[in-house]
Amino acid sequence: MPRSPAIRAAAIVSAVLLVVVGWYLGSPLFIRTTANEPLPTAAASSFAPAVTPDVRSGATTTPSPTTQTSFSFRGQLQYVDALHNGKGTVAMGVTSSCCPVGDRYFLRFEEVAITNAPDVHVYLSPDRGGKWNDATSKYVGALKATNGSFNYDVDPSDAAIYKSVIVWCRAFSVLVTWADLDRV
Repeated sequence: MPRSPAIRAAAIVSAVLLVVVGWYLGSPLFIRTTANEPLPTAAASSFAPAVTPDVRSGATTTPSPTTQTSFSFRGQLQYVDALHNGKGTVAMGVTSSCCPVGDRYFLRFEEVAITNAPDVHVYLSPDRGGKWNDATSKYVGALKATNGSFNYDVDPSDAAIYKSVIVWCRAFSVLVTWADLDRV
């Protein structure tokens, strides 16, 4: 008994749709992205550096700015389940220049490996233990990569308010991993 063209077309459309949905849901588990950003540098100061004349050669020298990076809080990414987990360090710190005007506060993911998922984002939470609440958490940004080291700029007051970093899949409202931040 021959099938009608409408039934064949519906079967083909259904098969294509099934493959597309399957790829959307399953592919993030296999796709890995890597970012390797250096530690942040202090923000540029509005003051021009002093120029010093060198009497021996007649040239002028500009002193190199001194920057110092220190971490106030640090935590380890945690295991949620076989599909949702992370490894590596998350730290909150500041890079300071010689002048207080140039301080830069940041959140750093250091040598991490995080399970991928669709639509993954980073939040700061006032709670510990992977608890996340949209009303009390602060949005930091989309996850830059699943592997490597990368930074996010944060406000100086965030360290006093937020106790953990949450990596959250918005598409399925699922916790991917988290890190409780402890004072260093």
